[in-house]
Amino acid sequence: MIELVVLGATGFVGRNLAEFFAADPTYRVTAICHRRPAFDHPRIAWRSADLTTQAGVDAALKGASLVLHAAAATAGSAANLHDPLSLVVDNQVMTARIFASAHKAGAAHVVWFSCAVMYADTATPQREDDYDPALALHPAYVGAATTKVYFERMCAWYASLGRTRFTAFRHTNIYGPYDKFDLARSHVFGATVTKALTATDGKLVHWGTGRAERDLLHADDLCAAVKLAAERQRTPFGLYNLGSGKTISTLALAQRIVALSGRKLAIELDPSRPTIDTRTALDCSRFAGEYGWAPQVDLDDGIARTLTWWRENRPDLAGSLAP
Repeated sequence: MIELVVLGATGFVGRNLAEFFAADPTYRVTAICHRRPAFDHPRIAWRSADLTTQAGVDAALKGASLVLHAAAATAGSAANLHDPLSLVVDNQVMTARIFASAHKAGAAHVVWFSCAVMYADTATPQREDDYDPALALHPAYVGAATTKVYFERMCAWYASLGRTRFTAFRHTNIYGPYDKFDLARSHVFGATVTKALTATDGKLVHWGTGRAERDLLHADDLCAAVKLAAERQRTPFGLYNLGSGKTISTLALAQRIVALSGRKLAIELDPSRPTIDTRTALDCSRFAGEYGWAPQVDLDDGIARTLTWWRENRPDLAGSLAP
């Protein structure tokens, strides 16, 4: 049996991963929580640990063979624009400690979630090697992107020492169950779902110009990719893009969410609100070619499934839901 530890298991990506792997009896899943409470699951054991401390990281990784590092401070455009340090400092501390401790403890494999914020603003699908460190980063992403690139290189370095395999996924915008749906912390997908399902005045106010384009990948497709890497990667280090490979404007996304919600809402743009008008599409042919992976959840199906999940699981946000 493979001893799997999921860091950040009470968050969006972490919870999806924990439940996904717990469905496979090959894995004994230990999930790590800190400030948010653990959830009940018959095949998930829990440890509480502060991953910003060395003692917490050592306790969290005890006995782990496979480590899925999904612990992170994340937020939407407003935080990226107005409080970027909130998304950088704790992430740097946690990841530095986690990589070092996993290496020292002799874990067989660490999977870590980078992201696509280092790529240029372009509608052309970007390959892993298209990242050019000589190009200026988008001002809103400098802190996060620099941190991600640094830790990708640390993954490669630790892997070169020969004890632990590392996988880094430059993923695009992930969506699905357990996403952040509260308007204070959510990304564009989660925020739009909540706005569509709670509007009482016949309109949905969409932040920004609507021109920003995002590449959206359902959480189920992310989990499937992680499992393939965990079971089949034999090289010491793998760096892979992970996304749908195509973009949709945030305005078109809002229109599709409203249509699939079955509600009659007018969409109004508010360009004065925080937004980051970038376009990022990913070329995922490297991972697809090595592992035979392809996204299985198309966007309309993913939206419909997420709307259903929201209605069944977010009664705390549904108080103002119109009939």
